[in-house]
Amino acid sequence: MAPIPSGTWLIGDDGPEAIPGDGERPVRPVDLPDFLIDRTAVTNAQFAAFVRATGYRTEAERAGWSFVFAAQLHPDGALADVDDLIAPEWWCAARGACWHRPDGGTSSLRGRMDHPVVHVSWNDALAFCAFAGKRLPTEEEWEVAARGGLRRATYPWGDALTPGGAHMCNIWQGRFPMQNTAADGYLATAPARSFAPNGFGLYNMSGNCWEWTASDWTPDTPAMKAMRGGSYLCHASYCNRYRVSARTANAAQATSSHLGFRCAGDIRTNG
Repeated sequence: MAPIPSGTWLIGDDGPEAIPGDGERPVRPVDLPDFLIDRTAVTNAQFAAFVRATGYRTEAERAGWSFVFAAQLHPDGALADVDDLIAPEWWCAARGACWHRPDGGTSSLRGRMDHPVVHVSWNDALAFCAFAGKRLPTEEEWEVAARGGLRRATYPWGDALTPGGAHMCNIWQGRFPMQNTAADGYLATAPARSFAPNGFGLYNMSGNCWEWTASDWTPDTPAMKAMRGGSYLCHASYCNRYRVSARTANAAQATSSHLGFRCAGDIRTNG
């Protein structure tokens, strides 16, 4: 885990990219004590160790299905019969999809043990955190950590999305949702230590997979939990939420092929 120093930090965004209704505005100060945060999202290898030790079954496993991006659905994947399903057409309710079958069907984690675990709900993330002796970061902690010490930066590395033409994160390249050129090197999730880390030594704080936080979306919606960071499906034309200040939410039991988490922790001192 990386230590994040205490201080008064600026979070939020007042710029033209701030999405109305998402609660990004205004830029505001927040006082935080020092804390710890994982350098990467929790990986499939780490989650597998947790499952071996506890026998835990995720909410997707118990439900028998999870959302998979349509272009990812395994060739032998089948759709689940789910009542009153409301989702964009590019999402499939894939039968059997879960953390160890990320594309549904007979897909597996072969070659993906160092990728972030996905198809985990907020409740699943809490169970892992309890096992690991950690917790989920608050939204404020997540945003401060994601900026890597930069003041009001748009991304964890600065203000240009592709400085000097270099890809700095795993997001959608091309025309969403029909064409992904994979110019950044990845069609779906990337290994958890892909691309250069930010100033605090944290990897993939933009793109790759959405990350649960401990925070409610709003004080009036405790069943909806805030998520940060964006994913490999984010594109400026559809979901410009791979910016550090951007936020969205989902139900605590929700699972999908682009939703994971990383843990935080408190710094304990003697005395």
